Amino acid sequence: MHPCDLSHLSEGTIVEGTRDLSVRSHKVSSSTFRRPRYLLRVVIGVAAVIAGFLIARALTRYGLSQVTSAWQSIGIGRFGCAAAYAALSYLLLTGFDYLGLHYAKHPLSYPRAALASFVSLTIGHNIGMAALSSGAVRYRFYSRWGLNAEEVAKVVAFSGATVGLGLATLGGLALVFVPADAAEFTGLNSGWIVLLGCLCLLVPVAYCLAATFVKRRLNVWKWGFAFPSLRLAFGQLVLGTANFACVAACLHQLMLGVSELAYAKVAAVYVIANVGGLISHVPGGLGVLETTAHYLLQSAGSVPALIAFRLVYFLAPLILGLGMFAASEIAARWGGSTLAENSTQKPTEGPNRS
Repeated sequence: MHPCDLSHLSEGTIVEGTRDLSVRSHKVSSSTFRRPRYLLRVVIGVAAVIAGFLIARALTRYGLSQVTSAWQSIGIGRFGCAAAYAALSYLLLTGFDYLGLHYAKHPLSYPRAALASFVSLTIGHNIGMAALSSGAVRYRFYSRWGLNAEEVAKVVAFSGATVGLGLATLGGLALVFVPADAAEFTGLNSGWIVLLGCLCLLVPVAYCLAATFVKRRLNVWKWGFAFPSLRLAFGQLVLGTANFACVAACLHQLMLGVSELAYAKVAAVYVIANVGGLISHVPGGLGVLETTAHYLLQSAGSVPALIAFRLVYFLAPLILGLGMFAASEIAARWGGSTLAENSTQKPTEGPNRS
């Protein structure tokens, strides 16, 4: 008998042997990555606990009477408009990840990118250290869908660059075209305000030029990062600016419920307050955003509006994001256990063919 002749084996024996090899390789693969996965679960669990704590802390900080007062003073119509702008902002944020996946050269369907983006950013916005906290949640999602650590890091870096471009562009436009408002609450001369705005606008210009002409890769550890294509860079510029414009519009709608303020003034204040929150790394900028905005606006009506903004843009999406995250974990575990059961189930043997 020739050593490669398999004609004497039954079809059932061949299938069972192949299945056995598949199960063994699956066990080896699972044991190899078991520790990192458990560590990631611990990180995600801690993030969820911190997020829950922040909800309780924020509600305790403001109190039910203050929340009720804010709702009554602003009105349901303004709340509805603010919620619509907040929803549009989070919709634009999903584009960060969708383009980032193309930058990482591992594109996924939009629904998957949107799910990972929304859940990770609602948690990251509230916990602070967004690159780390939202990055851990992103890795949880994207590793299931075939991305490695370097590709996830590229998505996180791409998203962070988009945030910076949006802040610089919106802030620069507000300072250049409406310098009087910024001069009023900063005490600087209008000429200096315009100059500062022009410097801010140089950031997106320099980024697009680098995306066009700079082809060198920056090596970080074992990973290589390069500027995106001009098309992706332009997408970052549009999405980043539109996102922060919507966030400022959300705050502006709530401010209009208690005080007449120009949109450009609110936008400039929000950019400054948001930069302060990013630098401080306080979870969700809790207290930093409110203190900075209240100090710059010098309006008694800003307090209930800022409380309402915290509820509409941060806490409500966080509750929804945690629910979606829990549902996705249950679905993934259920799907994984079903797949494991199917892979270990012995097939019925077919007729012997010799």
